[in-house]
Amino acid sequence: MQELPDRVRRMLDEVFGDVLPSTTSDERDDRPDPHAGDAELLANRPPHHDQD
Repeated sequence: MQELPDRVRRMLDEVFGDVLPSTTSDERDDRPDPHAGDAELLANRPPHHDQD
């Protein structure tokens, strides 16, 4: 993908702020590791789940 010219990037930043990523989601591998198992779920469980 071709980078936007500086003039266009500055204009977009003025309107939208710096919220436009330089890569799209299909260019990044943001998916969780399918082999992580339940470790992520257990690490992020709510405190009330520890009560018996």
